[in-house]
Amino acid sequence: MTKRQSSKYKIDRRIGDNLWGRPKSPQNKREYGPGQHGQRRKTKTSDYGVQLKAKQTLKGYYGNINERQFRKIYAEASRKRGDTGENIIGLLERRLDAVVYRAKFVPTVFSARQFVNHGHVNVNGRRVNIPSYLVKEGDVISVRDKARDMELVAVAIQLPERDVPDYLEVDHSKLTAKFTRTPKLNDVPYPVKMEPNLVVEFYSR
Repeated sequence: MTKRQSSKYKIDRRIGDNLWGRPKSPQNKREYGPGQHGQRRKTKTSDYGVQLKAKQTLKGYYGNINERQFRKIYAEASRKRGDTGENIIGLLERRLDAVVYRAKFVPTVFSARQFVNHGHVNVNGRRVNIPSYLVKEGDVISVRDKARDMELVAVAIQLPERDVPDYLEVDHSKLTAKFTRTPKLNDVPYPVKMEPNLVVEFYSR
């Protein structure tokens, strides 16, 4: 277990939002930051601080993405045509672990990474165990036979706290999901406000 996984709810409290919309989040009960200085009076945040928080919020939402990986995503998004902020969202949502999470095959973004890493997922009938693998429009993602009876899969499907977005066609009886299109920011069901334009400003300083 990584340090990020073992202290994942500290991300919620540091950012000041229930990042994944989970009922277990301590942010629901303690609306202040972690640590002995968490309840200090907040001062006005600088422009840099606002941009940094936007980056930490978006990066933290996807669980285990480290700074090097996230900067690489920004670099790739900036090379593509169109709005760089929208491109960042598109690349993040095309990650295999994000698709598995969105399809409700697993309960959390952290378990999605582990689920893929352990070889429980096929893409177009072939096993893929790389969480950062980018799916393409039309790809079919499925849970492998050996994982279909896992308890976390059954629990995830029944979770009432989030719905499957419309850019995925999901059949929970067959445990398959088709990635129909690359989403824009407004298509993604984030529980909190994401501001990829500020992320672009942070990296382009």
